[in-house]
Amino acid sequence: MKSRLLALALAAVAVASSTARAQQGADFWTKPAIKDYGPVHVWPQAVLRPDAKTTYKAVFDVTKAGPEDKVNPSLDHIARTVNVFAAAGVPLTHLKFVVIIHGPATPAALSDQEFQAKFNRANPDAAVLAQLAKAGVQVLVCGNALGDFKYDPSMVNPGIKVALSAMSTLVILQDQGYAVMYM
Repeated sequence: MKSRLLALALAAVAVASSTARAQQGADFWTKPAIKDYGPVHVWPQAVLRPDAKTTYKAVFDVTKAGPEDKVNPSLDHIARTVNVFAAAGVPLTHLKFVVIIHGPATPAALSDQEFQAKFNRANPDAAVLAQLAKAGVQVLVCGNALGDFKYDPSMVNPGIKVALSAMSTLVILQDQGYAVMYM
């Protein structure tokens, strides 16, 4: 009897899930600012929506390496954050977002040429980082992390600036009122 009830419950969940997916048409997900990453859906009944007149300040602390051949999930989540604010009507000029890359995530900051030379493959994070920068997100890499990995600042993607350190960046920006988002 229990196994029959469990089977019926699982079947109901499967039907509900497939119905929900079927209702998600091509326009369900949107990417208003970062075109290839971070899809969002704005539910009409969602609360705590951003105010388009407010300026938002956040520093995203990216420390985890992504999968070898895919975009770092932390960077995709940052793109999603930009997209959710844009979808809610906040102008990109009202987003003061900074990404600080360090620790195991450091190789993401390498130029395409340097990444290819080190890992024999294209940098899977180059495109998302370029789109974040184009949307006004300041992307930094920790100078100390570069040293830890035996990288030189000349090896960094030209769109990324070298910070003194991730720790000093986090302290300085927190002191300036930035929310710290640990990725």
